[in-house]
Amino acid sequence: MKDNQAKYPQLRFKGFTDPWEQRKVSELADRYDNLRVPITASERVAGETPYYGANGIQDYVEGFTHNGEFVLVAEDGANDLQNYPVQYVDGKVWVNNHAHVLQAKEERVDNKFLTNALKHTNIEPYLVGGGRAKLNADVMMKINFKVPTLPEQVQIGKFFDNLDHLNTLHQRKLTKLKELKQGYLQKLFPKNGSKFPQLRFAGFADAWEKRKLGELANIRRGASPRPIKSKKWFSQTSQVGWIRISDVTEQNGRIHQVEQHLSDAGQKKTLVLKSKHLLLSIAATVGKPVQNYIQVGVHDGFIVFMDPKFDLDFMFYFLEKYRPNWARFGQPGSQININSELVRDLVVSIPTVHEQDAVAQFIITLDNLIAATQHKVDLLKKLKQGYLQKMFC
Repeated sequence: MKDNQAKYPQLRFKGFTDPWEQRKVSELADRYDNLRVPITASERVAGETPYYGANGIQDYVEGFTHNGEFVLVAEDGANDLQNYPVQYVDGKVWVNNHAHVLQAKEERVDNKFLTNALKHTNIEPYLVGGGRAKLNADVMMKINFKVPTLPEQVQIGKFFDNLDHLNTLHQRKLTKLKELKQGYLQKLFPKNGSKFPQLRFAGFADAWEKRKLGELANIRRGASPRPIKSKKWFSQTSQVGWIRISDVTEQNGRIHQVEQHLSDAGQKKTLVLKSKHLLLSIAATVGKPVQNYIQVGVHDGFIVFMDPKFDLDFMFYFLEKYRPNWARFGQPGSQININSELVRDLVVSIPTVHEQDAVAQFIITLDNLIAATQHKVDLLKKLKQGYLQKMFC
């Protein structure tokens, strides 16, 4: 019974009822690794042909090694062994020696179907080697999976092609929105000691005032209970979270939830914030601005701006823009380190409260668009994975 079920996918297009048959890659495709040519970055001539490696496009060059429909499968250097790099290409491409090149046999299989069939296959058991796992050519050609009739393959291939195209459109929109935000961050804040930003909203004309951050807020460093791994400091029933760098990176500085929570004993050993505050990381992910939207205890790797005389969102975005500049406080080859005094002495340009709010709300709108678009991209990726599981045996 199970063997019979394995010949039929859970979800398929109307009109297709035949069982799927087991086939090896060697029965379905020819390999064109012999045409691959690696070129070092210094020897590449800039052009319009995509230059492919194990994980996708690395550059654009003149000339080509392959012309037509192909399926590229990482040979070595894959950046994700669970979601193994497999790509469909069409047209002129240049492929180096880190990706295998397959082309479907026209009478047997559709290239787009082959691409998704390989994506659906767990490649990791076929790999050899340690740190740089490798998929040998002869092993790849022996990989086997079930395939339907060619007409059904074409239908499945088109379906996933349309899904990939939709995801690409959203991904491009996401990239453009992020670039747009970075452009506005540069123009909405003054540069090089100027008192006027390059771009302003209607109704604002006054010069921005130069102030030290220490004059605009009471800057305090967080505190950590020691030894930090002791269980007595934590309680999963507590309403007070324990903010760590991992929480910051996962939520891009906007803390709405945390993994750990502090016990009453733990809370007595740290600085507890019961309302929204602006924080700045001074260790590990240095210079990252943070805002808490829940009650949290503050790790000693952060400083907090208490009693601020500025709009929290405005300063959050200023610090986000300023973040690369903290690198000047580190020595070459060493970890960047900043402290409360450096932050207190930082001179910033600041406008009226009303202009601060206008700037902040504009960038918040962009951030919301970015978050909504990112959600669509993530949703489409999950949707594709779900369909891969249901439309293949």
